[in-house]
Amino acid sequence: MKLERIRHKFTVCTVADENEIDLTREFCFVGKTDEEFSLVCPTKEVPEHTLRREDGWRAFRIEGELDFSLIGILAKLSDLLAKERIGIFVVSTYRTDYVLVKGEQYEQALGALARAGYEIA
Repeated sequence: MKLERIRHKFTVCTVADENEIDLTREFCFVGKTDEEFSLVCPTKEVPEHTLRREDGWRAFRIEGELDFSLIGILAKLSDLLAKERIGIFVVSTYRTDYVLVKGEQYEQALGALARAGYEIA
């Protein structure tokens, strides 16, 4: 399986006003529940007013379109990274999954995945 590095540094945050989110940007992951409105976006594009934020994330995506019948892709990735004591934050889209890890562990994470047979682009 091929994993593609994403060049941006990311922030995970909660926002009070969703009108501050620029949905025209290249990467913008929004999650809304009855308890919160969350945003994952490149750090340089974080809205001015956040309620909470955590900077310092890096990301990679699973290349290609993943069929919904595929089972265990994220489980295998997260298990490999958990064995390396690397926490993850995952965002899923219709096509694929994006895995975020803290920047200081990014190269360690990709190295562990490469050793496990993943192709890193």
